[in-house]
Amino acid sequence: MTESTVPTQSGGRTPVLIVGAGPCGLAAACELMQFGVPVRLVEAREDRAVGSRAVQLWPLGLEVLHTANVLDEALRRGLRVHSNIYHLRDRVLTVPLGKTDEPLMLPQEQTMELLEGALGKLGGRVERGVRISRTEVTDTGVTAVAEGPDGVEETIEADWLIGADGVHSTVREQLGIEFRGAQLPLDFLLAEGRIDGDYAPGTVHYYLGPKGSLVFGPMPGGTVRVSGVLAPGFPLTPEAVQGILDERTDSGLRVVELDTLATFSTAERIATAMRKGRAFLVGDAAHTHTPVGGQGLNLGLQDVHNLAWKLAGVINGRYAPRILDTYEPERLQAARQIVSTTHRLMKMFTLGPAASRVQNVTWNLLGATGVLQRWFVPLLAGRRVRYPDSMTHARDDRAAERGPTSFLKAGRALPPPGARPPRWVPAASPGTGFRLLTVSRAADSALDRLGRRLAQAHGPELCHEHHRRRTDGFLLLRPDGYVAARGTEPAGLGQVDRLLAGLAADGPDTASL
Repeated sequence: MTESTVPTQSGGRTPVLIVGAGPCGLAAACELMQFGVPVRLVEAREDRAVGSRAVQLWPLGLEVLHTANVLDEALRRGLRVHSNIYHLRDRVLTVPLGKTDEPLMLPQEQTMELLEGALGKLGGRVERGVRISRTEVTDTGVTAVAEGPDGVEETIEADWLIGADGVHSTVREQLGIEFRGAQLPLDFLLAEGRIDGDYAPGTVHYYLGPKGSLVFGPMPGGTVRVSGVLAPGFPLTPEAVQGILDERTDSGLRVVELDTLATFSTAERIATAMRKGRAFLVGDAAHTHTPVGGQGLNLGLQDVHNLAWKLAGVINGRYAPRILDTYEPERLQAARQIVSTTHRLMKMFTLGPAASRVQNVTWNLLGATGVLQRWFVPLLAGRRVRYPDSMTHARDDRAAERGPTSFLKAGRALPPPGARPPRWVPAASPGTGFRLLTVSRAADSALDRLGRRLAQAHGPELCHEHHRRRTDGFLLLRPDGYVAARGTEPAGLGQVDRLLAGLAADGPDTASL
């Protein structure tokens, strides 16, 4: 725990109370404090969580570490994955991931250590051993009753609440939000340690054979993780792990020493709501799914990335409170997409022998035609997550009447609102607001000139970049990197102007929500 104190508003009222100091709670605290919003972060555990847990950070999860200014250290500590190798019945498919889609293998305890260090530099700290026993949300704020490690109760008054307290979230239960779904009737192996064999350090191996599936992933420090679905009664011994390696991989892998040996179960559940007035859910408190594909932590970190700039903007008087109405529909849609994807992946990993033969024929075809690299890899990297065009509905009524944010025909060269930007778009610096990207074939164009004029009119709320491309048009990117609007004609920039004006606040946050 850092020794610095957390600033609060006069009278002891906290702008934002965050419950849960896992990766998502820590990331939310860092992003909000970078925007100048004081937070209070409480955690029920009295000690720091340890263990590798979620180890695979895909590019959208790494964006959050970039925002927290810890990405360089994460890259130094972690291990880049350059390719996935799929071992089928009759062939081996090597799928290069490409530089922009490579994940990073980093134990969750180290991700949390980096984020907590960043929080300390911002003047924040984690209050450990603090349990929230009651929560009341009104139109004007949040009242939470907290019990400290000494058993003394405290009433915390806050303007906003973020529940980041995991699958068994007490915040979710106290808000009366259902967690719909089901427990999966499967047990998974989690074995980590030193395993000898002929494998490249930057590859994750997926064994999809007739005797069962297995994932073999190298991690930093020369260790590996082995995971797969187990038969009932599987004995937790190194010898049993060796047996499953022999049976499912046929790759000559040999167990040397295991540091972690356990089983775990999982569920597929999504909260019926991710917001209740001035309270929000992020991470596992809002959704959980199977571990195949390493999507869970990345999904939660993107919840944070979506919420933080909007909430900070409302608190600081930059945006109208209605922008917060976009959080739930966007992130619920993302959660449903990821849970659906991981469900399909899990079915692929639990096929019987007959279906396994059909699967192998299909994967051979997908590999030969390049579909795995063009479609499946971006799916794993999170680039196929799509939001509804919610920025349209977050504007004032008069602005919404003027039409959708696609702003004329844009063709296939520019992605639609709610999508991720093209790969050629450079990453934004932490804290960047809306970005207007104009593109044209000519060095000097009306789009470029109007874009510069629009950025000058909106001041620090909008930055402008011009790029030479083989098409003409523009993209308006949100602070979290998603597309807010697109178009091909200079006339469409007038509607960008009105969209931004519609999102702007008339003053500090005084509205009842």
